[in-house]
Amino acid sequence: MNRKALRGSLLLLLGAVIWGAAFAAQRAGMDHVGPFTFSGVRMLLAGIVMIPASMLSRRKAGPVTAEVQKKQRRGGLICGLLLFFATSLQQIGLVYTSAGKAGFITALYVVLVPVAGWVFLRKQPGKMIWAGVGLAVIALYLLCVPAEGFQIEKGDALLLGCAVCFTGQILCVDHYAPQVDGLTLARDEFLITGALSMIIAVFTEEIRMDGILEAAFPIIYSGILSGAVGYSLQIIGQRDVNPTVASLVMCLEAVFAVLTGAIMLGERMTGREIAGCVLMFCAVILAQLSAAFKGNRTQKERKPT
Repeated sequence: MNRKALRGSLLLLLGAVIWGAAFAAQRAGMDHVGPFTFSGVRMLLAGIVMIPASMLSRRKAGPVTAEVQKKQRRGGLICGLLLFFATSLQQIGLVYTSAGKAGFITALYVVLVPVAGWVFLRKQPGKMIWAGVGLAVIALYLLCVPAEGFQIEKGDALLLGCAVCFTGQILCVDHYAPQVDGLTLARDEFLITGALSMIIAVFTEEIRMDGILEAAFPIIYSGILSGAVGYSLQIIGQRDVNPTVASLVMCLEAVFAVLTGAIMLGERMTGREIAGCVLMFCAVILAQLSAAFKGNRTQKERKPT
């Protein structure tokens, strides 16, 4: 591994640590404010921080056509709406479950993305993906269903909905990102999500400035670090790293969610839940390896003889 690739891998690893710890920060922040208030403030903060970066990125890219500007606005709106639903379900779900458990259930989107591509776009995911789906189903059963009976708890159901919404958001970004400026798309997503969250918070929660100030550290962490910085680390890190390595490194987000939940919040998982986490992590790795294998095979097929 050369120096650039090593640096890129370390940046992606740092991003995974930041994202994983954000689950604990999000849960801790709701000790002082409601879920929509928390999401609204942190997403608006992330969007504001992204404004200078997006302006610089667009300046480097040069003038764009009216059609590209239209796609930029449409992509920001659709991706922002999906991100709003995903983060809202996640934030509310964290009220009822642990940060570590939330991290692994949310990671289901990594398996759902290729499956959704097969259902809606008729892209065959491959045998490894189906194996990952099977492992994910077993993992979710161990994580969400108590040993004494079949009953998915409220927080688990909300987080499953979050994973589905993140699946749509990822597919939407995958569609628009090659056509528009990526940093501007991220800025618009954050601002739309933050604005919608604050609108709902006004009607459903008591917004208190003292509560926001008490939750300042979790808000700043999950807004600036998890949002703006984490996204930037991903972009910079992936420039010099093999896609397979990058995908596997970023999957460690779920592992760090469990570790930081245990360290920062004193959370403890049962043996059944730990087994579910291990199986979910294996499902995530299978999904990423399948995508990488398919990509490598496609490159070989396209290689001129």
